Amino acid sequence: MNFANLLRQHTAALRALLVLTVILGLAYPILIWLVAQLPGLRDKADGSLLEADGKVLGSSLIGQPFTDAAGNPLPQYFQSRPGGYDPLATGASNLGPEDIVDTATAADPTDGRTSLLTEVCTRSLAVGELEGVEGARPFCTAEGVGAVLSVIGPRDARGTVTEPVRVVSVNQVCPAVPFVTTYEGVRVECAEPGADYAIGQIVPVAGPAVDPAIPADAVTASGSGLDPHISPAYAALQLDRVAAARGISPEQVRTLVDEHTEGRTLGFLGEPRVNVLLLNLALDRLGG
Repeated sequence: MNFANLLRQHTAALRALLVLTVILGLAYPILIWLVAQLPGLRDKADGSLLEADGKVLGSSLIGQPFTDAAGNPLPQYFQSRPGGYDPLATGASNLGPEDIVDTATAADPTDGRTSLLTEVCTRSLAVGELEGVEGARPFCTAEGVGAVLSVIGPRDARGTVTEPVRVVSVNQVCPAVPFVTTYEGVRVECAEPGADYAIGQIVPVAGPAVDPAIPADAVTASGSGLDPHISPAYAALQLDRVAAARGISPEQVRTLVDEHTEGRTLGFLGEPRVNVLLLNLALDRLGG
């Protein structure tokens, strides 16, 4: 290839680069920005920000906690779902229904972590205490940890223990008292710090039939950790507490909850939901 052809090819490539830069790097972004400033779109394009007295309080698309400096729930506000609510660190924990064994039972607690089941059990008790209802749930002990046993003994071809010789309540560290005394005739032990009971068959115990008073969204975070909504059931659970803290009637608060309850998207997608930030702002405007 001679120099003239090489120069012609590079010149054509440079022209294409400059043209595409102008079109896609300048003209297209400016066009999209202008379209986003049209009435009805500008608020969403700017982040759906909410202001009061000239101060930005948040976005209607991003949840936030309503707690004091120590992390305690403020009684005059509806509480959001559990979550970090850090827009710079979003994402799910990827913990599922099989995450039921605590690993924070070692001599050094920082070596392990709490299972999703125990987190749900602990949150349920905390919400129940805050709202004045029973926080018990299936598969949870009265102390708020996962009711899970490690059953040790010979197994059949399917891996099921046929004759238990030792049973340990793996999420209750000694000197805790196990949530059940015996399992199939074998005395249940508490877990020794630092011990590994993975050799046993892990058996979650539902316990007595319980219809939880605490909705699921009160004890579990959303996939992103930023969901601004709660279920109408969770809002109804908090209604009396908020009314009492503000010194207003429950009927006034219930009216605001109804006004801020959104239906299913397009009438059939998702579930009805309540935007916590919008509801709390409406409460502040109401007073009390």
